[in-house]
Amino acid sequence: MTNVSPPADAADQGAGRYPFHITKEEERRLRLQGARAVPSPLIGQATSFDEYARQLMIPPAVMDLARKAADLRLSAWEVEAMRKQLAPAETEGSMGLLRRILLRKNEKDSTHPPYIRVACTGRGDFDHLATEHGHLDHLEDPEGDIGSPVVLEIWPAQHYSPIHSHGHTSGIVFCLAGQLDVMLYDRLDWNATKLGMLTLTPGQCAWLTKETYAVHRVSCPMDGGDGTTGPGFMNSTDEFGASFHVYLNEDETFLQIDDGESHNRNAFDYIREDNQHRDKFETHSDLSWSVLRRVLANTPLT
Repeated sequence: MTNVSPPADAADQGAGRYPFHITKEEERRLRLQGARAVPSPLIGQATSFDEYARQLMIPPAVMDLARKAADLRLSAWEVEAMRKQLAPAETEGSMGLLRRILLRKNEKDSTHPPYIRVACTGRGDFDHLATEHGHLDHLEDPEGDIGSPVVLEIWPAQHYSPIHSHGHTSGIVFCLAGQLDVMLYDRLDWNATKLGMLTLTPGQCAWLTKETYAVHRVSCPMDGGDGTTGPGFMNSTDEFGASFHVYLNEDETFLQIDDGESHNRNAFDYIREDNQHRDKFETHSDLSWSVLRRVLANTPLT
């Protein structure tokens, strides 16, 4: 496992402080901007008139998604089993499925610490590893696909996404476990203006539409156990955050805008961490929920 930390002088100036490249003072200011933004980028139980008014401006289609997800939770045994499957292993044979997938993804692209996408519909690219390494006896359909409208994302501590856009979709990022930081940007560009920063805890969610908050970066700020996060980083703990994501195409919401473009959830644009150029990510998932849940059910917790 490799850990790459930014140079000390860059970190002191904030230029190399991964994942958001900001100083502590800038973070404080951006959190205040996020807390005051209209409409509110955070959906949760309003505790003041101001919060209620800012959430009132959130599009009805997004609020409907949030209401439907409001009671979602991972059970205690599912969280503990995920920890077991994420934990660093002393030997190849004792390695959990989720840790194995993280290593595969890091070998393929080490420009940012990997996270895991679990398709709640369809199949995942690494489903086959569940049988190859003895987690399950058999699979029915091992082929992966793209564009699942609902995805569980597992974020190991100190791992993060590149800056990316969700195009013309509308959706939510609903926190299920741990803690997640979300940075919002005004456009898809390495030098984009940061609109605000917010932290999600279980039961809270961020949201997006084509017009509002479509570009963001997600990070798990929990203790990664070994050094400073950055390109090539792989954490050395079983700490993680988890989030439930819904992405609806324009023809699946009540609000439709036809501008001649076709941006849907099959592919999202992002900014590469190594050369700061735009690239495209076809939204293949790493695992399917049906496979992961069977693996979790077979995970010894003692």
